[in-house]
Amino acid sequence: MKLDSFKKLYIHELNDLYDAEKQLVEALPKMVKAATSSELRVAFENHLDETNAQVDRLETALANVGEKPKRVTCKGMKGLIEEGEEMIKQQADTAIRDAGLIAAAQRIEHYEIAGYGCARTYAEMLGEEEAGELLQQSLDEERTADESLTALAESLINVEAAQA
Repeated sequence: MKLDSFKKLYIHELNDLYDAEKQLVEALPKMVKAATSSELRVAFENHLDETNAQVDRLETALANVGEKPKRVTCKGMKGLIEEGEEMIKQQADTAIRDAGLIAAAQRIEHYEIAGYGCARTYAEMLGEEEAGELLQQSLDEERTADESLTALAESLINVEAAQA
């Protein structure tokens, strides 16, 4: 698609987020399996549920502008997931690996926060009120996930890793 209008840029951003979330739906179960902390596993499982809902919201936002989702590889997410997979493969104490998994997950959250913030702003500027609200909901979930991971790291996982 030639990006010759702001609306096409918006559609491009939605499709980029769509592919990013679909990649994450595939990657999160691996992170769940790799996490040794039950609290971290639950956090990843909860975020998988949210991620599936975020995919649905992106499909709705695209439908609102007469588009079907198109998976064009989101290279940013692909790289972030590859970093997470490298952490899974590391030979490390379990608490240290869990701390590394949180770091990888937070990089992903920050990437998603940036993407949803931009897409939400584009939606608002284009008068796509429903999509703006849907994207804000996903943005809020990403911020909450990031904050939850920080709290888990600071109160438990990083404390254990530092003692390993």
